[in-house]
Amino acid sequence: MNPAASYSVLVADDNALIRNILTDLLKAMGFAVTEAEDGQEALQLYRANRFHIIITDWVMPNMTGLELCEAVRADTARLAATGYTYIIMLTSQDSKNDLIAALTAGADEYLTKPVHKPELQARIRTAMRIIELEGIREAHVQQLQTASLIDVLTCVHNRKFMEERLLMEIKRANRYQRPLSVMVVGFHQLEAFRKGHGIFVTEKLLQATASVLKDSVRQEIDWVARWYDYQFMVLLPETDVEGASTMAKRLKLRLNQQVIEFNDQQFKVVSLFGIVGYNGQQDRQDVSVEVMVELAQKALENAGTDTQVAGIKLN
Repeated sequence: MNPAASYSVLVADDNALIRNILTDLLKAMGFAVTEAEDGQEALQLYRANRFHIIITDWVMPNMTGLELCEAVRADTARLAATGYTYIIMLTSQDSKNDLIAALTAGADEYLTKPVHKPELQARIRTAMRIIELEGIREAHVQQLQTASLIDVLTCVHNRKFMEERLLMEIKRANRYQRPLSVMVVGFHQLEAFRKGHGIFVTEKLLQATASVLKDSVRQEIDWVARWYDYQFMVLLPETDVEGASTMAKRLKLRLNQQVIEFNDQQFKVVSLFGIVGYNGQQDRQDVSVEVMVELAQKALENAGTDTQVAGIKLN
């Protein structure tokens, strides 16, 4: 497969002959090409269809090539657009000041007319390499951002993620006047368990619990995170206290049945659930992440080993 086939190119020039020559050269290289007669049309096309490469004339009616460069870069910064657009400025001007002006406006490369085919091909190959490297960089940044929100031991989200997500869900619940519940999952006398059986058994317990929680929630609706060292939080949008309590009872059965095996030994731990539920109200200002968490922790403290589930409804 021709590598050029995966790249889209926008050619902006008010001279139809030059535009046609460039288009023919680029199509011969295997690129998908879109044409624009001036900078304004080019900007509209760019905003409707993201292009990998833009080749633009400097002097055009309605909007110059410099103005087009500046607008494209401003859009990218404002909209946090993904992917890099490589811009080649095409002009008959070749002074050093013109080169500086083009680069300052956001152009990556500068070609003088008339365009020679080998030179254009060399510039395009450079553009493809830069775009590929930028894609690798963006993917790496995304991986780092994702990793910073994941708990390494249990592979569920971490506290940082959950604090941000809970704030978003509180705002959404208030805006649409919908129910929201927070469930904190802990374990009965886990500190004694850790001291008696060691950190490795405890970590296996946490990993097994995280797996059960992830498998039990609604994907892309509910959220699971490791909250404290030995606690998890489950965020349940569109769920009232009664619904969250029903879910907790199902989770209780699964978690209390799980057996942790280590060095030919088997271990069990009693799970505890603290729940706080809230029905969103548009004018409610006193419900915060801190309030929801504090009440969920209070409910967890009230969860006895007999029922193991305690809930609080926030009025």
